[in-house]
Amino acid sequence: MKLDIITPKKMLFSGEVESVTLPGTMGSFTVLEGHAPLISSLQPKGKIIYTQDSKKETLPIPRGGFVEVKKNHIIVLA
Repeated sequence: MKLDIITPKKMLFSGEVESVTLPGTMGSFTVLEGHAPLISSLQPKGKIIYTQDSKKETLPIPRGGFVEVKKNHIIVLA
């Protein structure tokens, strides 16, 4: 799956990942390969946790944002 994490100032991350856990406003959720399309808001002061090459990485998102999942492409606007 491709993950893009974008802020108003720059692209924070762009690459292939195995999974992504996101802090949805209704609770956190994990996206895996083949996930159904969705759009969700993200809670402020949350963390994005993604697995790349079997290693977990964490990125804080202090102000929240939105995520779109479509055809194994995840776009986070934070």
